[in-house]
Amino acid sequence: MTASSLRWRYLSVSLAAGLLALLLAAPAARSQPSGDDLTVTVDQAKLIKLPDRIGTLVIGNPLIVDATLQPGGNVILTGKGYGATNLMALDHKGEVLFEKTVRVEAPRDVVSVYRGADRYSYSCAPLCERQVMLGDSDAAFKPTLEQGVARSAAAQAAGR
Repeated sequence: MTASSLRWRYLSVSLAAGLLALLLAAPAARSQPSGDDLTVTVDQAKLIKLPDRIGTLVIGNPLIVDATLQPGGNVILTGKGYGATNLMALDHKGEVLFEKTVRVEAPRDVVSVYRGADRYSYSCAPLCERQVMLGDSDAAFKPTLEQGVARSAAAQAAGR
């Protein structure tokens, strides 16, 4: 291959990679939360106040967020998985009182470390410690989860 054809191949591969990056970034730009969205962090809860005459709460995808209705129109949202879904509050007659998109995001203090294809998560507030997060590889997730379960069982046994 000549130097000219190698340069042309390098240029076309670079152009294709740049185009792919633009195409992948475009949907992310369109999915930015609007000012009306509610945002919750995964594995955390958020309290919102709604009208006290709510009869039913409806969650579009309960794998993303959980909602618990408390007296006085207090609703506790708990982030279960990454993504977006909707929350609707109905009165006892079935009339919609409230409807919003709820977005569940990753915590801002979590750092992901990749060891080959395996992802490990660390909570770095203020020191970096292992944390089990959705999306971690089995090599990272299972041992940490098993240690947490064993520790919890030992604490319960010691408290008896």
